[in-house]
Amino acid sequence: MRTVRPLAGEPLAMDLLNTVWTASRGPVDALADPADLRTWLDLEGIDSGATEPVQAALLRARAAIRAHAEASHSGSARAALNEVLRWGFRRQAVTADGVQTEQTVEDPARWAAWLAATNYVDLLARDPDRVRQCAHQACVLWFYDGSTRGGRRWCSMTGCGNRAKAARHYARTRTI
Repeated sequence: MRTVRPLAGEPLAMDLLNTVWTASRGPVDALADPADLRTWLDLEGIDSGATEPVQAALLRARAAIRAHAEASHSGSARAALNEVLRWGFRRQAVTADGVQTEQTVEDPARWAAWLAATNYVDLLARDPDRVRQCAHQACVLWFYDGSTRGGRRWCSMTGCGNRAKAARHYARTRTI
């Protein structure tokens, strides 16, 4: 990837949302270039080709997840997300080895996108209030707050959190 991706290591759905960010040179889309797409898929551990159909499916899933994350009450956002979720299904079975889950997607090009959408729904099922956008007004990154108390506000304390603390300190100490 040409630019170091910010906030790597979030759950898959949040990592997909975070494939768009603003760098010093302007907006970056880590899914726009086939080489960057391949790098993203590799980093996520998804064995899928970096083809145009895979890219198109991921862009569609990213838009659906973002629309829902920004306005979960919107009927059109729910419809877009549900459309992506219909690309595949899960089937569970109890076996001698324990519970087995089979995941199936009819079109292999939609595998990564469907995985991200189902991951997003899994996060919502755990606690929808923990799916958050960074509280810094200029940040576009998303995260799942896995902290014990659920009080995380920033994508990173060393980045946006530190900038906010420095701005508050400057506002308190500046002389007029």
